[in-house]
This record gives sequence, C-alpha cells and structure tokens, in this order.
Amino acid sequence: MRTALLLFILAATVTACASRIPEPVNHPYSQQKKLQASQHWEVLAYDLAGRINKQLIQSDHITQAVFVEETCGDEGEICAPGQVSAFNEAFRDLLITNLVDYGVPTSNHDHGEAIKVLYKVQVVRHRANRVRTIQPGVLTGLSAAILVLRNAPSELRILAGGIAADVANSTMATHSRHEVIITTSMIRDNHYLFRASDIYYINDRDFWHYQENLSKSKTIQLTSASSPEKAATVAILSKVPDPPATVTVPDHNENL
Repeated sequence: MRTALLLFILAATVTACASRIPEPVNHPYSQQKKLQASQHWEVLAYDLAGRINKQLIQSDHITQAVFVEETCGDEGEICAPGQVSAFNEAFRDLLITNLVDYGVPTSNHDHGEAIKVLYKVQVVRHRANRVRTIQPGVLTGLSAAILVLRNAPSELRILAGGIAADVANSTMATHSRHEVIITTSMIRDNHYLFRASDIYYINDRDFWHYQENLSKSKTIQLTSASSPEKAATVAILSKVPDPPATVTVPDHNENL
C-alpha cells in the first residue's frame, strides 16, 4: 500500500514538472480589406496621399518638393528596367496624381533636394488551410428576424429575405491564400518623416499583378554532337529560374 502511494506521488510530481507548450488561441474577430480592382488601388493611393500631405504639414515641410519612386526587394534598391510589377507601375502614377491634387509640390525627377517617397510591395502566400468565420452575431440576427417574420405577409418576408441575403453576402469574403504588404516611407536627410505599412488580401489568380519580375541568370551548355568535350557555356537572363539545360548543336556549328 505504501509503495503504491509513493509511486502515485512520484507520477504526479513528474507530470506536474513536465513542460508544456503554450496553447494556441485564435485572434479576436477582425476585418481586412481586399484589393480586387484598379479602383481599389486608386482608393489606397488617395488615402496614402492624404496621410503624406498631413505629415508634411505637421513637420513643416509643406513647401518642400517630394519625389515618388518604387523600390524592389529593399527600401534602398531601385527597381531595374523590366522588374516593376503592374501594381507598382500603376500605383506610382496614382500616388503622384493624388499628391498633385492635394497641392503637394511633386517633382518628376530626383534632383537631390526633394523628399523621397519610397514604397515597396511584398507578396505573402500561405500554404496551410486558413480558417475564417462570418462576423459574430450575423447568424443570430438572421435567425431572430426569421422568427419575428414567421407570420408576416409574404411581401414583407420576401423583402426581409433579400435584406438578410445582402447582410450575409457582405460578411462572407472569398477565401484567399495571398496577401500583400505595401510599405511606404518618406525620407529626408536619411531620416524617416513618415512610414506606413498596409496589408490587404488579394485574389489568388491575380498575385502576378504585385509580383516583381525578378531576373535570374542561368547557364546553358552548348555541346557538339560529335565532340562532347568541346562545349561553350553561355549565360543568359531568364525571368523564371530553371535548372541548367543541355542543347545539342550540329557538327557544322562545332566552332560556335
């Protein structure tokens, strides 16, 4: 009996001392906007131009010219020709247009004295299944409305059904695995005057609107059919990194 009691106390002590990982919990319900049209890009540019204009006023730089430039991969890395994504190109034009509309002095070239407005776009893809729910209280409200209207005239029930469908539709967004993080910085004399990071969902099939066209170098082995030992190595540019390929060249091109 005493032995059994000692074993029980020992097991309880070991169990109590065993380490446990933190239990995963969900974040509180929140909403995040989704970019699905060029007009949404315009809304973002308008909002961002307003925030930049406000900061220029607050920091007493309202008469200072600004220069807008897109960056790729890093805040200090200017996009190379052909590397700019469709969103980057359009968003620069939209942001400049809205800055001009706000009355902000906006330069069309970097003359060294202008305040730089730099922005970059990062595409995030989630591979795991993502859980989402409709807004809390929606189903409860719809159920209560149905109960109240049980004995109402048919016309009123049809109208209420349409309203209920609109409410439910507005709370159910299409599931998406892609997001974008758009970071904007306003820099003067190597100091930040303004910085903002905005996160949005995007449609999965439209991710390429936001993806930079990264140029990668790859090597192709040019090998003669009769003289495999004579090979020429050529470096070319490819937008999509592929494994090295081998191309066979006829004998009459052996001296290539």
